[in-house]
Amino acid sequence: MPAEAARRGGAGLPAALVRGLGALAGRAFWLSPEAARMRAEAGRYLRELRQIAGLTLDELSDAIELSDHSLLEAVENGTATLSFELILRLSALLARNDPVPFIARMARSYNPMLWRALEDWGIGRIPLQLERERRFVNVFRGHDVARRLSDEGFERVLDFTRAAFEAALHFAAEQEGKKPGSRR
Repeated sequence: MPAEAARRGGAGLPAALVRGLGALAGRAFWLSPEAARMRAEAGRYLRELRQIAGLTLDELSDAIELSDHSLLEAVENGTATLSFELILRLSALLARNDPVPFIARMARSYNPMLWRALEDWGIGRIPLQLERERRFVNVFRGHDVARRLSDEGFERVLDFTRAAFEAALHFAAEQEGKKPGSRR
């Protein structure tokens, strides 16, 4: 009987009904304010990266061999989503030096249910942590004077930064109701 239940969609429900419920859930999410916000956020991010690269929508479409040039405009406007294949193509062009954060951000925006499942398994934390570390390093990279400091001067900055980071982390964790734990 387990094989029959699996064929019928699980707990005795016909497979067609289960598929229909999945489609309804997907449509409900697509129409939700949260999904609209996520699509808009992903679209702004894509537009920002495209503009930083100095590309027009047509140039970007051609570069990733996209036949429908209007798709990227709709994505940037938050009215369409990208397939995972297109996310990978875009990452190869717009984020080729650091594709993991781009892929992670787009996956979080377009498929939050998958992202939640990956996070439950712990997999989703890896690219998220890489993105956070990259952003933290970019704070340092944004200040040329840090490169000109003596070793002693840099150590003082690093000690102060560590103390400030730990204090800020404590307050942020407290606000989110998380117990500030050990460093690891």
